[in-house]
Amino acid sequence: MTALLEFKQKIKGLYAKYEMYLQPLMKFVLALVYFIWINSNMGYMTALDNMFVVLILALICSILPSGMTIFAGFAMMVGHSYALGIDVAGFMLVLILFMMIVFLRFSTEQNIVVVFTPLACAFDLPVLLPVGCGLLSSALSALPAAGGVILYYFVRFLGSQSQMLQNPDAEILDRITLLSDGLMKNGEMWLTLVAFVAVILVVNLIRTRMFDHAWRTAIVAGGVIYVVIMLIGSIFMEISISVVPMIIFSVVSVLIGLVLEFFVYGGDYTRTERLEYEDDEYYYYVKAVPKALVATSERSIKKINAEPPREDKNRNERVVKYNEPLFHGQEPQKQAENSRFHREEQMLRKPSVDNIDFEKKLEESLKDL
Repeated sequence: MTALLEFKQKIKGLYAKYEMYLQPLMKFVLALVYFIWINSNMGYMTALDNMFVVLILALICSILPSGMTIFAGFAMMVGHSYALGIDVAGFMLVLILFMMIVFLRFSTEQNIVVVFTPLACAFDLPVLLPVGCGLLSSALSALPAAGGVILYYFVRFLGSQSQMLQNPDAEILDRITLLSDGLMKNGEMWLTLVAFVAVILVVNLIRTRMFDHAWRTAIVAGGVIYVVIMLIGSIFMEISISVVPMIIFSVVSVLIGLVLEFFVYGGDYTRTERLEYEDDEYYYYVKAVPKALVATSERSIKKINAEPPREDKNRNERVVKYNEPLFHGQEPQKQAENSRFHREEQMLRKPSVDNIDFEKKLEESLKDL
């Protein structure tokens, strides 16, 4: 456990040291993966289905606020829908505007969840997103999560009906009806939306309680609630779902959530303290849970040489020969010159004016007279 805590502190220290570079990099990777997912599931417009365009857009999103990634993704979806028909593009635009007016304007700080939701579903880890939102965000993150679920299933529906939508003989009214039915009568989409919202609310509710190990309890409860809702909903709504893969990926998502809890929270409940105090108006009951930390020492290796290098040693050594005056009772020439110079300087030095007693000198001269 100590090794894991040291590794956690090193990771957090590296992130704090290079945060200025890591944040744009992570935003670039997120935007790149999101745009690639859009092109792989839609890809109807050749001009947008280009890796160079995707890289340029991801680079722009890395230096701008995260909202730019959301709007760039919306623009790509509308563009690909326009390749299927102007009515499809209009339907997609109305759907996006409806979500922005009804959902996204209430959860401005959590709107990036709209980007993470399709990616979590695409990687078969749908439980991870509501669990992560409940742990790291507020209950309002359920709104962009619901919008992300709607976009994910609608993009999949366009992919399955792309051949019919590209048919020039189809009437506009029939196409609009097909799009409306694909959105409103998609039982799996509505079941997933309900499961996401329920898991986010339950996880956030449990996580904010004061009992011990609330984070871990919330993670496990979120995974269980998602599986139960999907199983019961599929029975009542007569929806065919793959039960075994859903359970396996739910367990994997729970394990990833526990790892996330270790790095983000990591409270040490063995040293919990409960405090009580009061002032003139209130009584205060405080529960303090210290963070699980371990003292780490930075090791530095200093090389110490037993003796100075040979060149420095030879340079510092003084070589004295026998025929020098020092061995014959005579002072060296330089030292003798220095001493003679000091004696002459003392003889020529005049007393300072400040040190002369003029009154005493005057009395002596008067006595002589």
